[in-house]
Amino acid sequence: MSSATELAAAAGSTDPRVGLRAVLALRRLLDRLERVQVDNARRQGWSWQEIADALEVSKQGVHKKHAGRPAVNGTREE
Repeated sequence: MSSATELAAAAGSTDPRVGLRAVLALRRLLDRLERVQVDNARRQGWSWQEIADALEVSKQGVHKKHAGRPAVNGTREE
């Protein structure tokens, strides 16, 4: 499975093995997309609070998850 459309369709499968594998793949895709967009926001000067508001999570939660990790482009996130 590669495309998001195929994964979304597979996630609704009546076969739990197919559905759960699709859920895992979608979760990994969403995590990667979140990292990319958080990195974009930080490069554009967004505060942790602005990012948290956009994601509808706490500032502490988004900071804990993303601060200090390597950015998607390979530079270190502060």
